[in-house]
Amino acid sequence: MNGASKKVPGSLPDYGPFQLGALVTMRMLIGWHFLYEGVAKITNPYWTSAGYLRESQGWFSQFFVDLANNPGALTAVDYLNQWGLVLIGLALLVGTLERTAAVAGIVLLALYYLAAPPFPGMEYTIPAEGSYLIVNKVLIELAALLVVLGFPTAHRIGLDRLLAWKKHHAGTAQAGLASGEAAS
Repeated sequence: MNGASKKVPGSLPDYGPFQLGALVTMRMLIGWHFLYEGVAKITNPYWTSAGYLRESQGWFSQFFVDLANNPGALTAVDYLNQWGLVLIGLALLVGTLERTAAVAGIVLLALYYLAAPPFPGMEYTIPAEGSYLIVNKVLIELAALLVVLGFPTAHRIGLDRLLAWKKHHAGTAQAGLASGEAAS
């Protein structure tokens, strides 16, 4: 029996030490990957998503190609992509706004996947790191973020724990002041 099975409705999950360590490690590794990818794109003055978008194939390819061919839209997409990666990565790495970051990361990865799905018969000129059939590293990272979303850990190990502690102690202090004023 593990700690996760003792959940009371409305309470925070109670993971065992191994479970907590594995989940936090996964959250932080994904956070680092997002953060690094965002910083690498921001610091490269030649980076743009135009090539990736123009190579799009599949159900939504025309949407992605149209984005790449519209200079204003492409500028906005590049900016949102770079800073979205950085902010999602930071949030996951330090453990704050974990669920919001996980959802944003899932949406971003779903867009990457839909722009260049690894389906049979689709060939891309941009080199891939391997040979994929339906499942690629983007889809795997998306699935890992679903785990982060379903099993949050920032309330136990992360900035959210410190913020909750501070909020709780501020509320306790306020209650103490109020009861002290009522007694006088």
